[in-house]
Parts: sequence; C-alpha cells; structure tokens
Amino acid sequence: MAALKEFLATQFGLGVVLMALALVVILTAVAYAIWLERKIAAWTQDRFGPNRVGPFGLLQPVADGLKFVLKEDIIPWNVDRAIFILAPCFALIVGLLGFAVIPFGGPLHWPWMPEGQTLRVQVASLDIGLLYILAVGTLAVYSVVLGGWSSNNKYAFYGGLRAAAQMLSYEVPLGMCLLTCVLATGELRLEGMVDRQIATAWTGLLHPAAFVIFFMCALAEANRAPFDLAECEQELIGGYHTEYSAMKMALFFLGEYAHIITSSAVMVALFLGGWELFPFSQRVATAFGWGWLDAWNHSPHWGWMFMRVGVYAVKITALVFFYMWIRWTLPRFRFDQLMRLAWRGLVPLSMGFVALAGTLLYLGRPVSWWASIGNIALVALAGVASANRPITGRQERLLMAKG
Repeated sequence: MAALKEFLATQFGLGVVLMALALVVILTAVAYAIWLERKIAAWTQDRFGPNRVGPFGLLQPVADGLKFVLKEDIIPWNVDRAIFILAPCFALIVGLLGFAVIPFGGPLHWPWMPEGQTLRVQVASLDIGLLYILAVGTLAVYSVVLGGWSSNNKYAFYGGLRAAAQMLSYEVPLGMCLLTCVLATGELRLEGMVDRQIATAWTGLLHPAAFVIFFMCALAEANRAPFDLAECEQELIGGYHTEYSAMKMALFFLGEYAHIITSSAVMVALFLGGWELFPFSQRVATAFGWGWLDAWNHSPHWGWMFMRVGVYAVKITALVFFYMWIRWTLPRFRFDQLMRLAWRGLVPLSMGFVALAGTLLYLGRPVSWWASIGNIALVALAGVASANRPITGRQERLLMAKG
C-alpha cells in the first residue's frame, strides 16, 4: 500500500493510472454511445428504441458486441490483406490518442503528499498540447482512406476519396478556430487555456461563432451527418467500409464514437471553461466571498477534484448529445455543397475570426466583449454577402444543346 501511495504521488504514476482508467471508461462510453444514439433516434422519430435486452435496453451494447464477435469474418480474396486489417484498428487507436492531454480535473493533492505539492489530473502535460491534438486529429483520415483503398472496391474507394477531400478541407477552418483560441488565451497547454478562461471568460462566449464553426468542422472530421458523404449509402452502398464485416466493421464505428468523445473533450477545454461550474464563477466567488466556489476552481483536495471531473464529464455528454441530435435532424449535403461550405464559407469566416483576435491582442485587449460583437458582425456580413448566391449544383452558364 505504501508503494502504491508513493507511485500515485508522482505525476508519472498518476498519468499511468489515469491512462488505464480512461481506456476502460472511454471504451465503455463508446459502447453505450451507440445505445444513446439509438435512443435519441427513437426519440426523434417517436419510437421506443432498444428496450428488450436488460432494463431500458442497457444491455443492448453487450448483445451488439457478442453479435459482432460471433459473426463470420469475411475477407475478400482481392484486397490488400495487411492494410485491410490494420485500417479499422487504426481508426480506434487514433480516436483514443487525444485523451492523453485532456485536463480532466485541475490540481490534485493527496493527503499523504508533502504540503504544497500538487499534481495535474491528466495523462501528460505537454507544452504543445494543442498542436498534439491537431496532429493526432489529422491522422483519422488515414484509416478511412486506407480502408477504402485496400478494399479493391470502387464504391469503397470513392468513399475514401471523399473522406480525404472532406477532412483536408475542414482542417483549414478548424485550425483557424484553434488559432483564435490561442490568441485569446495566450496558451498552447490545454490546462493553461482552462485556467485562463476561469480567470477571465469562456472562449465560447468571447468567440461564439468560432465555437460553432469548430463544432461544424468536428462533425466533418468525424464523418458525422450532415457531413457523412464518405458513407452515403444512397450513392456508395456503405462507402469505405462496404467490404468489412464482423469486428473489423465494428472497429470503424467504435473509432467514430471515440473521435466524437475526444473532440467533445477538446471543445470543453477550448471553449467551455473545462471543469468550471458556470461562466464567471471566479468573479462571483470573489465578489460574494463564496469560498466553496473558489475551492471548486482551484482547490487541490481530492474531493473537489472528483467533482470537477464530474462536471467535465457532464459537459462532454451534452456535446455528444448535440452530435447525435444533429444527425437525426438535418439531411446530408451534396458533395459540391459540402466543399462550397468549407472553402467559400467557413474558411473566409475563420480567417476573419483570427484577424479579429489578433487585432484585439495587438490592442492589449484579447479578452474583450468586442470579440463577441465582432464575431456576430462577421457572420452577419457573410450572410448579407451570400444572400443572393443560390446553393445549387446547376451550371447556369452551360450552353444549352440546340434541337
């Protein structure tokens, strides 16, 4: 027991334990995210959803897992066998890597640690944590592209090509929104960004339009509706996973939901104040002398730490719910509309947000309500500029054939 306490009193030991717990919790959450999505779909369509296996259908993920494990695993004879097998594994691994730098609960001090010594409740605290998230997130395209290419199927290959074009296009506005966060907080560490938001204001309030665009790009990065053109069954059968079956097909779905949970955790740290209970809570605690609220934000006591982790988890769950709600509410775009939205809409807007954040930083007021006003003004200008531009696939100037 003494050796375990000594191990947990080091940042490395706490990181190892958090990594093991995160893998167990996230893999369980990924399985139940599928159950949650089916329930939300049923709620949207006025149905019951899974309700036969266990109470409220809570054992449905177990039944689905057994089904995938016991199904016959078919590998077509004409595929690139090594890449065909590795692609779905890569999808899940990449979806889990981002959790290494997520700041779940702020500072921590165990009762057996020396006075004044604290740890950070995260697996790894990197000076370039945000760049790590961006680098890991861009790797997600490889699993889809390699899965489609190795299948030796034209529909799967088209799905892989669409995924590559879509992800590379939406990486640009996503990176611009990340740069906006960096300029607003002056930090590259995710835990530093959370501390900065607690001391000032949530980035999602200062740059609300940048938050919305980041969320849209995250939908596209995860191949979620209405950006699920890579697996558009009306055109491409199943898209990049047409030739997959059994557990390899399940790994693609697990990777998608892991990516959803990871991107939601990143958005909480970047825009929603991390573990902070509500916006401006630190100012409220100072103004009214509420010591418990200050302790919530900064106390290293293990009890406060667990409550902070709980708040972080609730915020992640709320964003995951929005992912699923959008899927069962909006129809998917055509592919030309998808590309037009990225390059003609989101890229210019996100560049405007970066310019606005840089200007405010130059003026010495990176945290200012002028940021929020500027966000709204840029979106309004973009709406006025595109008001008379129809979104259509028709080519108006195409010469008509003469009869």
